[in-house]
Amino acid sequence: MEAKKDRQFYTYAFPPEKMILESGAELGPVTVAYETWGNLTEKKDNAILLAHAFTGDSHVTENLKKGEEDKQVRPGWWEFMVGPGKGIDTDKYFVICANILGSCMGSTGPGSPAPDTGKPYGLDFPMVTIGDMVDTQKALLDHLGIQQLHAVIGGSVGGMQVLEWSVRYPEMVRCAVPIATTMRHSALAIAFNEIARQSIMADPNWNNGNYYDTGKKPDMGLAVARMIGHVTYLSDEAMRRKFGRRLQDKETFSFGFDVDFQVESYLRHQGNKFVARFDANSLLYITKAADYFDVVARMNHSGPVNNRDQNIIKYLVISYTSDWLYPTYQAKELIRTLKRSGQDVSFCEIEADCGHDAFLIPDERLTHLIGGFLDGVD
Repeated sequence: MEAKKDRQFYTYAFPPEKMILESGAELGPVTVAYETWGNLTEKKDNAILLAHAFTGDSHVTENLKKGEEDKQVRPGWWEFMVGPGKGIDTDKYFVICANILGSCMGSTGPGSPAPDTGKPYGLDFPMVTIGDMVDTQKALLDHLGIQQLHAVIGGSVGGMQVLEWSVRYPEMVRCAVPIATTMRHSALAIAFNEIARQSIMADPNWNNGNYYDTGKKPDMGLAVARMIGHVTYLSDEAMRRKFGRRLQDKETFSFGFDVDFQVESYLRHQGNKFVARFDANSLLYITKAADYFDVVARMNHSGPVNNRDQNIIKYLVISYTSDWLYPTYQAKELIRTLKRSGQDVSFCEIEADCGHDAFLIPDERLTHLIGGFLDGVD
């Protein structure tokens, strides 16, 4: 019987025992919002940690059954992948997903009340890293009494967390599935993130990060940041197929700056939808954490070749042919690094024309690939 629990919260690092961040700053108390599916075995050896992408959250699946698609619930971001009998089978595995540190979906972030003032941190929130996010997940697993993960799986920024887990706590990882991700950002990825941050900070309502009590949020800046990000998640082919140069509800150009093309209308819609659910300061912090992430040196010095006491982790690295944000050449660099360090590596480049976000789109190939890989781990 599959058991699903609504969002739960774990709070720790109460002063004076604050969490020491990678930057050296202290933070506490820290709350981690998380959801679980399936049942943990008595030995607690069937746990799978899912790491969400940067604007995602802990809500992986609602476990909708056939015919329930119109049910008035909020579907999860990996509805097709996680559930009874699916690629990540919750009849077998106990699945956990925690909202990342710095975000705005229940875990502590810049919009959370600072303990000394009771007001939102804003820019007083310390800079956090991917490693800090992983440390909060580790604290949660300790709280749940889980000493080893059957797998840690994630895509994009979630994939960075997978790699961080593999070098920070390798003894806790039996297998790892980094999807559409990288060991460190390219100049191109950093550039897009910087443009997104500047669009927020240029919005007068941003008010140097202190907008929570003003009644005015930097919605325009955040919407533009989302539009920029959204373009990087697609591909040229996907945009050509979906929009082409088709006009939006008109037959001729307006010869003005209103919406003419369908792609313009789509991006504005995505931007406006995003501001209703996400915090601008969180986007600043998380994009910066992704830009700071660089696990190359540690992956080169990790693994059983460099440390005889370290276990061999089984990896399944997945990339997509049309992902121009984290192209396949970056996945191949990761594979070479893992092989040099003595890890057990499988790799699959999936042919898909829908760009970076392909791992979030229902795909039987990905389902079978991950399901077969998980079943093959002893």
